[in-house]
Amino acid sequence: MSDAAALPGQPRGGVLSGPATARAVNVLAPNPSAMTLDGTNTWIVSEPDSDLAVVIDPGPLDDGHLTRVIDTAAELGKRVALTLLTHGHPDHAEGAGRFAELTGTHVRALDPALRLGDEGLGTGDVITVGGLELWVVPTPGHTSDSLSFHLPADRAVLTGDTVLGRGTTIVAHPDGRLGDYLDSLRRLRSLTVDDGVHTVLPGHGPVLDDAQGAVEFYLAHRASRLAQVETAVENGHRTPSEVVAHVYADVDRSLWPAAELSVRAQMEYLREHGLI
Repeated sequence: MSDAAALPGQPRGGVLSGPATARAVNVLAPNPSAMTLDGTNTWIVSEPDSDLAVVIDPGPLDDGHLTRVIDTAAELGKRVALTLLTHGHPDHAEGAGRFAELTGTHVRALDPALRLGDEGLGTGDVITVGGLELWVVPTPGHTSDSLSFHLPADRAVLTGDTVLGRGTTIVAHPDGRLGDYLDSLRRLRSLTVDDGVHTVLPGHGPVLDDAQGAVEFYLAHRASRLAQVETAVENGHRTPSEVVAHVYADVDRSLWPAAELSVRAQMEYLREHGLI
């Protein structure tokens, strides 16, 4: 869910369904919008020599898309063995229940309300399916239940809405919190520095080949926006809507409601730190 049109990192190009790394294939959902960019990226992840696959974020409740994901896996010689969710927003998770019916899989997520089966997801969990390893990385902030998945074999991270392939994401106040989001970005930056992650496989937009550059861009963008919001409040713009009109004047007005969620989160953060 994007609130701007900046370009973090180095996009690989247009958003297309197909292979992104040796182990990850994207099937683009047909739900483009100002908030979802080109649509939701549904990821099929598997070891090249395995007949089992994991699907991350089945996407909206669209039988055509869900069937296309299953068919794409079958064309790759794979059977979907597990469904994972990065978070519970409908453009990522609404189709999960139906997808579980179609594939006979469990759905694992941080939020118990989204799970189908006994197992959830938590910090430090390692998911292993057909030789594939995915490491669960908590990345709250966009939402409280946001997760990323580290794919060490491809030096990649699947970020859901925490880092997008184009633009910047919202902090969906009140569920999302800016302090949590900044901590999550720093956690992702440590993956790029300490664990050699160089590829971002986002929930929307193109693949990013410069993971560290993308995360650094996000951190700088958040710092800049926070400073702008602080200055706007100091100059007499007291309500979130007033701040949005001042700080986001160059952003398409259709995105202002989403921007207001981020502004509310930023104002809360500034108040908590005694800055306004």
